[in-house]
Amino acid sequence: MNAQVTGVIVVGAGGAGLTLATELALAGVPAVVLDRLPGRNLQSRAGAIQPRTAEMLALRGLLDDTLDRSIDYRLVGGHFAGLPVPLDYAAWDTRYPHPVLLPQDQLEAVLEDRLVQLGGQVLREHRLTALHQDADGVTVTVTAPDGDRTLRGRYLVACDGAHSSVRKIIGAAFPGEAATARMATADLVLTGDVDDSTAGHISSRIHTSPQGHFAMITPLANGLHKLILSGPRTMSAARDAPVTPEEVREVLQATHGGRVDVAEIRYASRFSNASRQLEDYRHGRVLFAGDSAHIHSPAGGQGLNLGVQDAFNLGWKLGVVLRGEVGEELLDTYQAERHPVAARVLALTRAQGVVMGPQRDAGLPELRDVLTDLLRLPEANRYMAGVMAGLDLLLPSPDAAPHPLLGLRMPDADLDLGDGEPVRFSDLTRTGRGVLLDLADAPLTAAAPWKDRITQVRARAISGTPDAEAVLVRPDGYVCWAGGAGLAETLTRWFGPAARPGEGTSG
Repeated sequence: MNAQVTGVIVVGAGGAGLTLATELALAGVPAVVLDRLPGRNLQSRAGAIQPRTAEMLALRGLLDDTLDRSIDYRLVGGHFAGLPVPLDYAAWDTRYPHPVLLPQDQLEAVLEDRLVQLGGQVLREHRLTALHQDADGVTVTVTAPDGDRTLRGRYLVACDGAHSSVRKIIGAAFPGEAATARMATADLVLTGDVDDSTAGHISSRIHTSPQGHFAMITPLANGLHKLILSGPRTMSAARDAPVTPEEVREVLQATHGGRVDVAEIRYASRFSNASRQLEDYRHGRVLFAGDSAHIHSPAGGQGLNLGVQDAFNLGWKLGVVLRGEVGEELLDTYQAERHPVAARVLALTRAQGVVMGPQRDAGLPELRDVLTDLLRLPEANRYMAGVMAGLDLLLPSPDAAPHPLLGLRMPDADLDLGDGEPVRFSDLTRTGRGVLLDLADAPLTAAAPWKDRITQVRARAISGTPDAEAVLVRPDGYVCWAGGAGLAETLTRWFGPAARPGEGTSG
């Protein structure tokens, strides 16, 4: 059987997999996306886009389509453990200081539309059954509607979720903590006194009972609501057991006193607070992103965002490696940069699960009160807002001279390019290339050998740009150089060796 050959095999067409595939397509790297399902999962699942994810979508011109599909954009701040103190994301100088209420299937629709525009596609009903890797690539066997087929790629990225088949096939250990609580989520039709408002803070939507029931209701489109629920019956249910109207009704009765009832369940699934993370995101030529690399409780609404940001980090790096511009050692920075981020999210979600749960352990109400008071302090609120929004990430930049911007996300500044039409920095990043931004007519002749691998722009800052004569920004929006020494070394690290005079690159 002849194998279909490609650059990267992406397993899983969820948020992480589709983001990765669009980044690869933008980089001109051939990729095949495999998904075992016959179509997109239409359940809402993850419900919010956090500010840093919104910024990253803006870098590729995807945010407007995403906002057009959102339920509403009036949510008041973020939250930690559902406590009644909005987290002030505006303190982090972002254009998007509110969570965007967006069902996961709608984000996946935006990403898949872009992938198709770029010439890619998702192969549905393609289930991976075998995998073999060698020094040069990965060969997989896939069961498809027309029979088994073989594919070969230089790399494979597993984005196939919490129960990753790739992880199981290669025997990658998935250490962590087993579930201690089980919950369910359902998209359903409700009757009675249902709150359809999309304004306000999430804390107003959380209802519990002394018997251990938990319910959080948020509106969706087309008359549907999303219910996250738990209770004694849910805690003891098998993972694959259907979520029944009786189970939902029991929780609603306990938390809403009969004022709300269920008329129809459209989609439902179960999940737990299990917390696990791969020790290594790279196993030879197999890499992991999203829930295949880390799972945690959905407390805080960070799971989808974490996976999408994994893919933004990895996608451009695979692109420059597969175009032959940089050696594959660059892929080691994916582990170094993203593993600590997920480890922190896992720790935070475990903590939130304790604070947010319906249990009435001795001291827990007092703990909630203490944390609520702490979050009312501006510095504490800003710190937690940065963590929950993904805006506080600081990446190592070993080759560049020290600067306050170094390693941080680049603000989406307003710029004047000299033609009278102001642009945002994110308008310069649609191609997926790095950007060298000259803000003070700085002599940047050292960058000339990289002119076909990065976008060099001379501009005047109108607003929103921190103090710097020039900045070099990676394709995922992080500043890796900000004036001073080390420009050539930084360009070499991220974009490969300098081209010789008269020599081009493949970018």
